[in-house]
Amino acid sequence: MNYYLSDLMGVTRVKVPEEKEEKKKEEKKLKLKVEKPKELKVVVRVAGTDLDGEKPLIHSITKIKGISYSMAKAICNASGFDPKIKLGALSEKDIEKLEEVIKDPAKFGVPTYLFNRRKDLESGKDLHLVGTDLDIAKKFDIQRLINLKTYKGIRHMYGLPVRGQRTRSSFRKGRTVGVMRKAAKQAAAKSEKK
Repeated sequence: MNYYLSDLMGVTRVKVPEEKEEKKKEEKKLKLKVEKPKELKVVVRVAGTDLDGEKPLIHSITKIKGISYSMAKAICNASGFDPKIKLGALSEKDIEKLEEVIKDPAKFGVPTYLFNRRKDLESGKDLHLVGTDLDIAKKFDIQRLINLKTYKGIRHMYGLPVRGQRTRSSFRKGRTVGVMRKAAKQAAAKSEKK
C-alpha cells in the first residue's frame, strides 16, 4: 500500500478544481473597468463632501462622515471598483454610481450589520446615514432623550458625561466652581464685612 504523507497527517494544501479557477478569472473580467482620464482630479465631490482625488478610493471615502473603513470596503466591493484606484481617476458616471451605492447600500447587497442606523425608530427600517443626515438624526435622538427625561437625557441637558465616566477630576472646565481654601474664605469674609 502506498500512503502519502498528506493522507497520514491531514491535508495542508487543497488544490482548487479547475472549474473554480475559471469562475474566478471570469469574475475578475466582469469587474468594472474604470476609464483612466488623462489627468487626475485633485478635489472630487462625493455625497456632499469634498475629497482628495489623489488618495486611493477606499481611504478617501472614509473621510465622508458616517463611512468607516469596513463600510468603505463594502461600498467598493458593491460598486465593483478597485479599492486601490485613485478617486480622481473615476469618471463622472462612476462617481454617480458610487454616490448611489452610498445612498442606498442595501439595494446593492451590503450587509445590514455595517449600517449605522439599524431598526430606525420612525420607519423601522435598516438605514445608513451619511453627512448632514447623520448629524440631524443624532441631534433628534439626543433631543428625544432630553424630552423623555431619561438619565442619559438629563446628563446631555446639563452637559455632563453620559457614559459613566468619573467627574471628580475630569470635565471640570467652565461653569464648575472650584474648592475655596481656608485663607481665601477668610479674605472673602473680611471683604464682605467692610
